[in-house]
Amino acid sequence: MSSHPRRWLESLVDRLYKLRWILLLISLIFTGLAVFPASQLSFEQSIESLYAKDDPHLLDYLESKSLFGGDELVFVAYTSPNLLEQEELDKVREFSQELSKVPGLNTEVTQNLADALSPPQLNFFLRALVRRKKDELTELFRGVLIGEDSQTTAIVLRLLPEEGSPIPRAETFRRIRNLAKAHTPRAYVVGEPVQVHDMFRYVEEDGDVLFKVSLSLLALVLFLLFRRLHWVMLPLLVVICSILWTEAILVLGNFQLSMVSSMLNSLVTIIGIATVAHVAVHFQELQRSNISRPRAIRQTMVELLPAIFWTCATTAAGFTSLLSSEIAPVRSFGIMMAIGTMMVLVAATVLLPGGISLGYLSAPRKHSSERGLERYLKKICIGTEQYPKILLGVSTLFVLLAGCGFYRLEVETDFSKNFRESSDIVKALDFVETRLGGASTMEVNFPAPPQLDETYLDRVRALADELRQINPRQLTKVIALTETLDFLPKIPFASDPLKSKMDQIKLIQPDFVSSLYNPEKGRMRIYLRAIERQSAEEKLSLIHKISALGKKHFPGSDLVQTADDSNEKPAEPGKAAGIFILLAYLIDSLLKDQLVSFLLAGASILSMMTIAFRSLKMGLISMVPNLFPIVLVIGTMGWFGLPLNIGTAMIASVSMGLTTDSSIHFITGFLRERSRGASITDALRRTHQSVGRAIIFATCALVAGFSVLTLSHFIPLIYFGALVSVAMIGGMLGSLILLPILLRLFYTDKIKSTS
Repeated sequence: MSSHPRRWLESLVDRLYKLRWILLLISLIFTGLAVFPASQLSFEQSIESLYAKDDPHLLDYLESKSLFGGDELVFVAYTSPNLLEQEELDKVREFSQELSKVPGLNTEVTQNLADALSPPQLNFFLRALVRRKKDELTELFRGVLIGEDSQTTAIVLRLLPEEGSPIPRAETFRRIRNLAKAHTPRAYVVGEPVQVHDMFRYVEEDGDVLFKVSLSLLALVLFLLFRRLHWVMLPLLVVICSILWTEAILVLGNFQLSMVSSMLNSLVTIIGIATVAHVAVHFQELQRSNISRPRAIRQTMVELLPAIFWTCATTAAGFTSLLSSEIAPVRSFGIMMAIGTMMVLVAATVLLPGGISLGYLSAPRKHSSERGLERYLKKICIGTEQYPKILLGVSTLFVLLAGCGFYRLEVETDFSKNFRESSDIVKALDFVETRLGGASTMEVNFPAPPQLDETYLDRVRALADELRQINPRQLTKVIALTETLDFLPKIPFASDPLKSKMDQIKLIQPDFVSSLYNPEKGRMRIYLRAIERQSAEEKLSLIHKISALGKKHFPGSDLVQTADDSNEKPAEPGKAAGIFILLAYLIDSLLKDQLVSFLLAGASILSMMTIAFRSLKMGLISMVPNLFPIVLVIGTMGWFGLPLNIGTAMIASVSMGLTTDSSIHFITGFLRERSRGASITDALRRTHQSVGRAIIFATCALVAGFSVLTLSHFIPLIYFGALVSVAMIGGMLGSLILLPILLRLFYTDKIKSTS
């Protein structure tokens, strides 16, 4: 390092040390002021937000909502042995009325078996028809309001749009569930809106609780490692301040947390704990050399501040690459992590000089465990000296073996697999899908004329018949307008038989026709119920079959004239749409642009490393231990059958942003020893003893802290905690084994360090 930057850095550190009490006080004041705005950080609870705005699946879903009003349905199901007896049907109607009193529901269109079999306010003709065709009518509602066992029934509730609901949707679900639990026999609540709500609820609640528990566990592990309460409180202070400042900035910038950014606090914790662990180990080493505390603080900051800066800068650059994504929450996550990372840099810079100066802090004695750790580190270092080819060969073999796991990766589309088997939502899904039918909804919609005729309806019947031939273990119910039209007999002397039939249908179920047919926009749909608990291959195959049948029967080659538009225009072909499809393709949506983001992250980090060490060769060397954990993580997922889900879809980009810490500190320590005149062998041995210890301490603390995520109710959070731990361990092994070998191979004693 040239003398001018060194003098500038020493001058900066001297100023920070002189102002340490003022900076510490100001930081605590800002932290206190940040508490309230940080608490206002809201959570975006929308599946639609996890898709690019021009994604065809999203556009089809939004179009369907505008055409047919959406299908935000909640099913409340239970079993009664004497279901079809009048007494039990009266109880069904009574329970339905009780549920309909819950705010947030469109009570006009609540469906139940009692009203379906004996609709109120019918004319004499329809009442006589219903009595005569009761068995046929029952079959019409089979798989929707009554199960194959004729003992299971469901009450179908339609939600009001969130913006039009008098109470939050979470409160609506809570009241429905309370009524279901209090019902005798116990009723179960399912529906895609409920599943989506539970997903966000678990992420929000578990994230908050588990973060606090993991902080407590981190504190315990830090105390066991450093044996000083001081080195417990100081890392936690840096982490808490960084998080509160970050959240306050996000609120002021009108950002919202989402499913993607729910791990923000956890990732900021990783960066903060690792940063302070390096400072603690370095400061303790200087104290053991009988250097006074003021001088040890200054020297620690002078020697580590550049490494801390470049660690945070490269991590922020890696996460900024997510701005290339077309998905808004992914872009927001990149910005959030960049801000959070820089807040760790600011917090460490302004808090550590004053924080280390507080209280009595004598030079700690080395415990037997530390001496044992040093012996192991020495053996590792000697091993890299004596067996570099063997270690490189084993590492290469291990990378190839882990790389084979890439081909075993699977995408998880069964939304219920996001929850533990013991959770209420999974129990409810099992109950409904084994006794009643599919709990998920989708559709196939297709062009329709402003006026229906029998020729057109025959095409609809043909499509519905082919849909019913699909495996009933996948597609459990097909609801077409023609089915109900065929149930009703022709009215004698009616001038328009079809119109008169549809008028009768409106008396039986007011929203039925409008939910399937939109004459103004020239579109009709067939409503479908599908099994949620099926594999990705089965779901995607089902969606493909439905879409293909829609295009087969309604290819869209004809010209149609809609009621609100006098100009003829090409009809869009039949296509599948619905929340079922959005959930099935959710992970694909998140993965779509991750390769580009990952490559940009790699290029950004390589550029930053090259600038930091003023050497392209050193930048390339530093990338090896950063890529090693990514191969390890993704390969582990493949070999252990861990699917790509919401928590792991971006694990490669996240790992790339987190594993730079160890390699930067190791290379910086190595170059520092070289600048003091040490040979390569001596420099590596000393770096192993000092920086190596800090790397192991930080890794142990973080793995212990993130093990708490295994207690989550939300399976993706469990995977995330486990895989981040694997990434941390992989980064540690890469820095302690691969990096020394590469430095010895490509860095000779004749070359002097310039940094």
